[in-house]
Amino acid sequence: MDSCVIPLRHGGLSLVQTTDFFYPLVEDPYMMGRIACANVLSDLYAMGITECDNMLMLLSVSQKMNEKDRERVMPLMMRGFRDAAEEGGTSVTGGQTVVNPWIIVGGVASVVCQPNEFIMPDGAVPGDVLVLTKPLGTQVAVNAHQWLDQPEKWNRIKLVVTKEEVKEAYQEAMFSMATLNRTAAHLMHKYQAHAATDVTGFGLLGHANNLAAQQKHEVAFVIHNLPIIAKMSAISKAGGNLFKLLQGRSAETSGGLLVCLPREQAAKFCSEMKSLSSAAGGTSNGAWIIGIVEKGERCARIIEKPRIIEVPPRGSQAANQEISASSPDPSSTLS
Repeated sequence: MDSCVIPLRHGGLSLVQTTDFFYPLVEDPYMMGRIACANVLSDLYAMGITECDNMLMLLSVSQKMNEKDRERVMPLMMRGFRDAAEEGGTSVTGGQTVVNPWIIVGGVASVVCQPNEFIMPDGAVPGDVLVLTKPLGTQVAVNAHQWLDQPEKWNRIKLVVTKEEVKEAYQEAMFSMATLNRTAAHLMHKYQAHAATDVTGFGLLGHANNLAAQQKHEVAFVIHNLPIIAKMSAISKAGGNLFKLLQGRSAETSGGLLVCLPREQAAKFCSEMKSLSSAAGGTSNGAWIIGIVEKGERCARIIEKPRIIEVPPRGSQAANQEISASSPDPSSTLS
């Protein structure tokens, strides 16, 4: 499971808790703090938990930084983490800071809740539909942005993408990673989700396999569609199957939730995710029906030629003109 669930001695309550930390991957320290906090909270949201009682921050300060840089960078990272926590309705009450060769940022999220407040990730049944709530491709976008200053690597991809498109994709990836999955967690209850996980370091297929392995019923997940940040699929191909993005193996940071929903609820879930995202100022983040649950041996696979859904950066002309791919009829999407 994404979080541990510990029954308490008192009145049928459980402590749900998770921890996570990693190295910085974007240039903006404030946004890195937000991404780290969103990533920690995602493990709670994957259990359908929408409230967090407390957060701790884990921070490693690099001994290689001079004092001037340290005094500028670390407070910004801490502020980003705190602001994202407050957006999630919680607060940071402490943590631990150490000196280390590398910057590391993360935290611990804890909540005490009743059984009806979380959804155990083991109830998928044949006929369910798989929904993903953020586009894939963050690892490719971040690396492509770094390659703008590395001619040898940039030359491998420059025929399929412009520098401006790489910068737009990087911004999209950064804001997507910093977006909380709290709305999706709330809608999991409304639309009777049967199981969910967040998509992070093991990629879409890795986390889908792990979720399938935990199911009570003999089911398999079959993925037909891959929503990917615009141009990242082309970059992956041009770079020689970079990070195995199209095989679902590319690591994501603070990715979306992969949710198993009853077929009759999936399109409504996607539609509401899309409308709530637009109301909050986003244009491309929503949800996409990506596959089905069928009878099988508790594993996941991506079909040989999945449909690639190009997700334009929010605010772009393409995004504003986008006809939503996030709420089609499941049967037509997966035919």
